[in-house]
Amino acid sequence: MESPLGHKWEGKVSARVTKASADQIWPFFMDFFNLHKWFPGLPDCHGIHGENGELGCVRYCAGFSLSSEGTNDVGKNRPVSWAKERLVGIDPTGRSLSYDMVGNNIGYNSYLATFKVVPNDQEGEGGCTIEWSFAVDPVEGWVLEDLVRVVYEAGLQGMAKKMEDSFGN
Repeated sequence: MESPLGHKWEGKVSARVTKASADQIWPFFMDFFNLHKWFPGLPDCHGIHGENGELGCVRYCAGFSLSSEGTNDVGKNRPVSWAKERLVGIDPTGRSLSYDMVGNNIGYNSYLATFKVVPNDQEGEGGCTIEWSFAVDPVEGWVLEDLVRVVYEAGLQGMAKKMEDSFGN
């Protein structure tokens, strides 16, 4: 579906993990209903439809500090941000999954995102890189560069660090 302006915003960010392999990181993404364990600033994520990790399942994520006004300022009087996300594609061999939003109060329309976990070397011993790409209709109150920096880059770096830290040294 094309946006009324005839284009979509697209972005891709990545984070390098050195203390864990792609095979070790991938299960965190397969646990689709528990993103709150890893994503910074997301206190609530739980399943509302289907079986965790199965195509078509839907998770409800709430409490993150994203507003449709394009600001992350704490202390503003605004409702809790929420999104309902549906798992629409999964490739365990290629370690990738895609999801869309079936509802939200943050101004996202026609949203599709993909996480991919890629080994850094052939043997899988040199860590991995997590890639997060997305396409969305332009979001009112935001400019693409700020959305990428505030939501995607910061979020993925924080998530990768939490995942990596779960393996200790």
